[in-house]
Amino acid sequence: MAQKPLRPAPLAVDKGKIIYTPDSLGNRIPDFSYCGYKASEQPIPNVDIKITVPVTKGDATLRIQSALDYVASLTPDANGFRGAVLLQKGTYEVYEQLRITASGVVLRGCGAGSNGTTLIGAGTGRLALIKIIGKNDIPKDLYGLKITDAYVPVNGTSFNVSDAILTKEHSDKIIIRRPSTKKWIETLGTDMFGGGISALGWKPGDRDIFFDRKITKIEGTTITIDAPITTALDTTYGGATIYFYTGNGRINNCGIENIRCVSTYDKANVKDEDHRWNAINVEAAEDCWVRQISFENFAGSAVSVLETSKRITVEDCKSLHPVSEIGGQRRYTFLTTGQQTLFQRCYAEYGYHDFAVGYCAPGPNAFVQCESIRPYNFSGGIDSWASGVLFDIVNVDGNALRFGNRGQYGNGAGWSAANSLFWNCTAAVIDCYKPPTAQNWSFGSWAQFSGDGYWAESNNAINPRSLYYGQLAARLNKNVDAQAQILNVPTDASSSPSVEVAAELTKQSAKPRVLLQQWIDEAYKRNNIPTNAANVKTVDEVGIKKIPVPVLAPPMQVKNGWLIRGDEVLAGARNIVPWWNGGVQGNDLVTAKPHITRFVPGRTGNGLTDDLNEVTDDMKAKHIIAMEHNYGLWYDLRRDNHERIRRMDGDVWPPFYELPFARSGKDTAWDGLSKYDLTKYNLFYWTRLKQFADLADQKGLVLVHQDYFQHNIIEAGAHYVDFPWRTANNINNTGFPEPPPFAGDKRIFLAEQFYDISNPVRRELHKKFIRQCLNNFKDNNGVIQFIGEEFTGPLHFVKFWLDVVKDWEKETGKHPIIGLCVTKDVQDSILSNPAYAAVVDLIDIRYWHYQADGTTYEPKGGQNLAPRQHARLLKPKKASFEQVYRAVKEYREKYPTKAVSYSGDSYTDFGMAAFMAGGSLPVLPATIDAGLLKAAATMKPVASENKNEYILSDGKNSIIYNTETKKLEKK
Repeated sequence: MAQKPLRPAPLAVDKGKIIYTPDSLGNRIPDFSYCGYKASEQPIPNVDIKITVPVTKGDATLRIQSALDYVASLTPDANGFRGAVLLQKGTYEVYEQLRITASGVVLRGCGAGSNGTTLIGAGTGRLALIKIIGKNDIPKDLYGLKITDAYVPVNGTSFNVSDAILTKEHSDKIIIRRPSTKKWIETLGTDMFGGGISALGWKPGDRDIFFDRKITKIEGTTITIDAPITTALDTTYGGATIYFYTGNGRINNCGIENIRCVSTYDKANVKDEDHRWNAINVEAAEDCWVRQISFENFAGSAVSVLETSKRITVEDCKSLHPVSEIGGQRRYTFLTTGQQTLFQRCYAEYGYHDFAVGYCAPGPNAFVQCESIRPYNFSGGIDSWASGVLFDIVNVDGNALRFGNRGQYGNGAGWSAANSLFWNCTAAVIDCYKPPTAQNWSFGSWAQFSGDGYWAESNNAINPRSLYYGQLAARLNKNVDAQAQILNVPTDASSSPSVEVAAELTKQSAKPRVLLQQWIDEAYKRNNIPTNAANVKTVDEVGIKKIPVPVLAPPMQVKNGWLIRGDEVLAGARNIVPWWNGGVQGNDLVTAKPHITRFVPGRTGNGLTDDLNEVTDDMKAKHIIAMEHNYGLWYDLRRDNHERIRRMDGDVWPPFYELPFARSGKDTAWDGLSKYDLTKYNLFYWTRLKQFADLADQKGLVLVHQDYFQHNIIEAGAHYVDFPWRTANNINNTGFPEPPPFAGDKRIFLAEQFYDISNPVRRELHKKFIRQCLNNFKDNNGVIQFIGEEFTGPLHFVKFWLDVVKDWEKETGKHPIIGLCVTKDVQDSILSNPAYAAVVDLIDIRYWHYQADGTTYEPKGGQNLAPRQHARLLKPKKASFEQVYRAVKEYREKYPTKAVSYSGDSYTDFGMAAFMAGGSLPVLPATIDAGLLKAAATMKPVASENKNEYILSDGKNSIIYNTETKKLEKK
């Protein structure tokens, strides 16, 4: 078992040489100098220009992307470079996203100033403006070859395994997996953060660290790697394993340089978020760079390096005038969750976490000579256990630098930094705390101080000026001043100068020193990037790719009482979006269900911001015909604790379940962000739904759109407190009582008021919202409109809803598919009235069913109870095949021109019963013959003399299902 480390002085400088003193276990301050492009061992190259893109008016996305794709098609040179795309001086509007997807491709402009090259991120989408993106094909295996050392210390570069393992069959690329065991978590005290509740506590396996390394030497069973580890591998806490990988999906030798990137935004709203979120994302990439870029108006990150990337340099960049709400996941200006990332000479103003290292980032990672002006929150480790982080000559003006325990903040971030170091930094406050099993250090810091980490030379300058470049010079054994480009700031002025020295310093004071902003602006003088493109082809000469016209599936319609596309009955399983829960790491992503309007800034994939193309392809592959969508219970994951309190700030936690209404940019809602404006709509929310509907029309799928979601106004009060309609959360004077009338200080019963359309303000807001639900899909045919998820509301509101639909249809000449999905009493009342029945195209049986004994489970509408509250009172019994068949067939026969679907008790088990009764959207076996679904489109249910047989027939042909044999056949 490992001994408790001692705490000797860990570092000294003797005649410019840095001397490290390991502790009793061999841990020492890491060598951070392995960060950046080629581990900072080579300068960033100037790649030859292979094509130019002349400036033209209009959307330049396709022109620039065609040029990038052209260079991607070229053969790499001996150094792995294909070439650079040159954007000329002037302004390019980009409405979509630019993507570098092949190694050796560079996107270059003619300067980051206003007279250089400007890329305008136009439109209202939240896409990153530019992505360097490869394919993440590196596994995260749970098993591998065991490291046999009892302890491998911080900064270790070698270890032993049980066998000599390097053969021709093995790659030299490995992942070192350091597990997050129960014992380690308990030692850190992160299993619980208070209140006796462990929901936010760390769970074993959720904070594993994955060091991505290359083997440089094998001697017997000893492996040496190319960069040090930054968290000790201790058998007390599970040791570590290694596994090999051969994935080549990660791209390299790519760059973005010499450009001014600007996002458009709504200038009437200083907190607008319907515009570009990130400027540049780097995903599944290594040995790439971003340099000499100016960023303006972005909501999220100027540069975000994701966990799939390593050895990235970001240098000489400025972020100006961010535009967003002030809160979580906004303005994380220069962010890495990757490893061996180097941010140097970067400037940010009015950000949130300007220089940030995220979730379990396996260091080293470094910020060198960076400055943050008036940020709204601290810089440092912002999520769980980023290890080996260096802040080197970093100044935060007006906020903090922090290595510490965030506790439950950041969705249970806990200890955010380990084996990390501040060097010659300044801030309003510097927090440097020592985590159990690790250490943090501060040298030469100027601030107010807090923490039990190692402190030395506080309020004093220390040499070398930059630890990073001191370490790099020692490792490479050469002078690196030209590479470091450290802005000289004299630090040796005496407190007792001579008259002559005082006079000289007085003269210097009249000429203020060069600021970092200016130093960055002059980077082109130090690192000139060629823009001479004589005799280089233009994209117009090479050719611009054409956008393929989408091929549409046959339109969805109700015909012969069936919901069909073309000549085939629509059948299959359904996805139902989650209402509120989730997470953005580990197992939360593995088990996540798809959601159309879930948003995780800067991250795409399962459980994050879903790629809707991938989602719809997956639905097709799995025979899932429909997606049922409703807005979420709340926007912010903090509300998952079901508390009803007002949040003290807007430090919201992702994933975000976006809501239909736009934020106003004014005042403060209960969640700490600005209040909603119910007369304006969240463009991200509605655009995503529209995108899904368009894909559904191409791929033959269905979107079931629930206009409302009743859960917010009935049941637990926590569902209501952040609800946009709540008076405290909007600028529209909705008139609901404040404070909310919580029953028993816990429950909410506001359905009667919400559905009261006699209130003129709320009536107009409802009318406008219903019309928005219709307008958004006016050009789609694969959408079914339902009044709302869990709807048990009153008859008069359903009539109001249908009146608005009817008026809209009359005005527009459009006829969307309207589904009636309400309680049975309301359903029958509507259908008995010809004027209202005429608006309905589909009858959905959901909130009632015939029970197996033939009796009816039939909650009444307008009783101010949610479906499960009704169920607790009435205690429904299960349905049966026969009774589901009965329910669907009754409506099919009574209303033969309308489709009927069954979504009631155990609907996934009774798909065949619904189908044989003429029901649409039944859940049928994936192996069902498509020919049967085509044949069924002309049939209707008929009686059978055999009680075990159910028949669909058109008078000539029949489809027969036998409940005993479970066979379905056509005759």
